[in-house]
Amino acid sequence: MTAPAVGWRRLTRPLAVAWSHRPVRQACFGSIAIELGSFTPAYLPQASPIWGWLRSAQLAGPAVKVVGTIIVMAGIWLLVDGWFKLRQPCPNEPKPWAVLLIWSLPLSFGPPIFSHDAYSYAAQGWLIHNHFNPYAVGPGILPGSFADLVAAVWRDTSAPYGPLSLQISHGLVELSGYYATVAAELQRLPAVVGVVLIAAGLPRLARRLGVDPRRTAWFACLNPLLVIDFVGGAHNDALMMGLVVVALCLAARGRWWWLLAAGVIGLAAAIKQPAFLAALVLPLLGAPPPDWRRPRQAAAAGWRLVASLALAVGVFVLCSWACGLGFGWIHALDVPGSVATASPTSLIGESIQWVVNQTSGHAGVVGDRTYIRLAQGIGVIVGFVVTALIAVWVGRRQPLLALSLSWLVIAALGPALHSWYILWGGLLLPLTPERRQLPRAAVVVTIGLLSYAAINLAWRNGLLAAGVATAALLVWLTLRHERRRSAVDPG
Repeated sequence: MTAPAVGWRRLTRPLAVAWSHRPVRQACFGSIAIELGSFTPAYLPQASPIWGWLRSAQLAGPAVKVVGTIIVMAGIWLLVDGWFKLRQPCPNEPKPWAVLLIWSLPLSFGPPIFSHDAYSYAAQGWLIHNHFNPYAVGPGILPGSFADLVAAVWRDTSAPYGPLSLQISHGLVELSGYYATVAAELQRLPAVVGVVLIAAGLPRLARRLGVDPRRTAWFACLNPLLVIDFVGGAHNDALMMGLVVVALCLAARGRWWWLLAAGVIGLAAAIKQPAFLAALVLPLLGAPPPDWRRPRQAAAAGWRLVASLALAVGVFVLCSWACGLGFGWIHALDVPGSVATASPTSLIGESIQWVVNQTSGHAGVVGDRTYIRLAQGIGVIVGFVVTALIAVWVGRRQPLLALSLSWLVIAALGPALHSWYILWGGLLLPLTPERRQLPRAAVVVTIGLLSYAAINLAWRNGLLAAGVATAALLVWLTLRHERRRSAVDPG
């Protein structure tokens, strides 16, 4: 048998084994349903040329909106139920990468789902092509097809992303031939690269750390949030986390590999800045934990942590210089919090602002966000304080757990909260010590975020009741799964 034939067999056989499992097929049909249902006003921009094809096929009326919403809700259900059913070991176990590929393929060939961010990436790349700095101006400065696809709220805002992310978007715009919709679709390529790095690296990292690689692959690599947000939504967080996983794998090899890993973190931060936090755990992964009560060991570990962060920052600065865009992202850090999300601090601020606006002194005032910004600012401060406490109390003994919890705290207490932000820390939770309450809580949070996404999509399509019903069914499905799991494996 020739080498190409052997290679083809090695690829197709795991896919055939995975497809033979009913939960895998069921979840794949769920992905197909989600992609089909995404052709609705909820997440398909009105400026998209796809509407012309839909109208010519008589598929753009109110009835299609209703049917599309129901199809998406059914798809989420099928995907989550299939994910749950794969949690327990089974005969002829499928390869996680094969399952992930089967679930991801349907979401790889349609418009971005559950978010318009990919259209913003493309428009920012278009700005660079036209010699504008996305840190200084918003996409709306260049009227046309690229700006029209961007959500109205983001057309006049500058980019908060790292310089490497913007230059990648620029390259994909060039590759698209300057077609806005094609450029937006191509933004999925770096996201898919990130997902491949995550799927390849996390199980290997789990084995090196002595953690169950199967549990890691099930929760992190096959998580419906990863499939929907990273592959379907094409978020640049995917590439950031893929590079973080590569860095963690390098650092776990021990010796001086953490130096190379710190450089990789610098590249990850050039995609999205939260990656910097990972630099502080790299020197602690591949070596015995230092005795922090002994001054010499504590000092040596401290210097390594400082050196790791400094090297990551140095690579980031070098990348920023090479990209030629500067550090204007600093002035755009408040951009994500300028719209209402499910962030606890934003919800608190919105509530206080609403009460204040009802008073006689503020009656008729429009656009006042004073208390919203105040609540968000307090949340950021509290987040940094809690992160520092986690580093002191947890990081000395369990650096990966500290990193995971810190990212979760930053995401939860930041000015904006999206499901893909939770994946920063969520992907690392299975790598933490065997504490059952953490994975169980993570499963609950996963379902909660999926429920929020379902409600949000249904609301945008004018069918809020369908989203609420789906959320209730997902909660019921989770409770049933946890009861069955407790009966099989109590404790």
